[in-house]
Amino acid sequence: MIKGLYEAHLPVSNLENSIVFYKKLGLELAYQKGKVAFFWIVKGESWLGLWESDSVHVNYHPSIRHLAFKIEEEDLEHVKEWLSSIGIGVRTEFGLTSEQQPLVLSNYPHAHAAIYFSDPDGNSLELISPLRLDDVESFNEMSLEEWRKRYSILPNNS
Repeated sequence: MIKGLYEAHLPVSNLENSIVFYKKLGLELAYQKGKVAFFWIVKGESWLGLWESDSVHVNYHPSIRHLAFKIEEEDLEHVKEWLSSIGIGVRTEFGLTSEQQPLVLSNYPHAHAAIYFSDPDGNSLELISPLRLDDVESFNEMSLEEWRKRYSILPNNS
C-alpha cells in the first residue's frame, strides 16, 4: 500500500525568509496561505510544508526538525560548490571537517553519501544519495573521497 513519503513539515519563524531560502534550493512553491507554505520536492509526489510559528526553537534531535532530500550520485561531485554559490554553508558532522564533505554514512550494510546544512531556523537539512545497498563490511563515517579510494571507485563523470 505505501508508495513513498508524500509530505513532511518544518516550523519556521519567518515564512517569507524561509520561502526565499527554499526557492534558492530550487524547490517550487506549490501553495501559500496565511502562515503556511508548501513546496514541491517532486511535483505530484512529495512536498514540504513550512509553518510559521512563535515556538520554532525546540531542542534539536535527529528525529525532529530534520529532512533529507535525495540527490543523484553524480551531483555529489559539485554539491558543496553549489550550496556555496547560493550562499549556504555546509555543516560538519560525525567529526569530519568541511574539507571531508560530502561524507559517507556507515549504515551497514548500506552506504549513503550525504552533506548537511541548516535552514534559517536551524532545521537540519541533508542532501543524500545511496551508494551501495549491499556493502561487504562495516566501516566508520569517512569522506566520499576516502570511500571511493577504499573501494577503488571513480566518480561517474571521470
